[in-house]
Amino acid sequence: MQAGCLEQEGHRMDPAMRTVEIDDNVAALLESEQPLERAARETIVMDLFRRGKVSTGRACELLGLERAAFARRAADLGIPYFLIGKEDWETEKATLDAWDPS
Repeated sequence: MQAGCLEQEGHRMDPAMRTVEIDDNVAALLESEQPLERAARETIVMDLFRRGKVSTGRACELLGLERAAFARRAADLGIPYFLIGKEDWETEKATLDAWDPS
């Protein structure tokens, strides 16, 4: 998985930061697959995506992932990727229409 949006290519992408306290037991669960900061960010962004609060494109930006990597990660987490609005559908359709598998 690529580095998150917090520090990508050596520079900070999000100037505003918030601090949240997380119980040690919850932190341990989050850290089981990746560093705590990245795991917490992914959990929050994926939940926002699942609830329709952020688009696919915005979720990709926030996580620093390409769409294909985002779709795979969402599937790994049991989050349907194709619960998208009209704007995202048009973007996805254009991407598929331009795709040349040869």
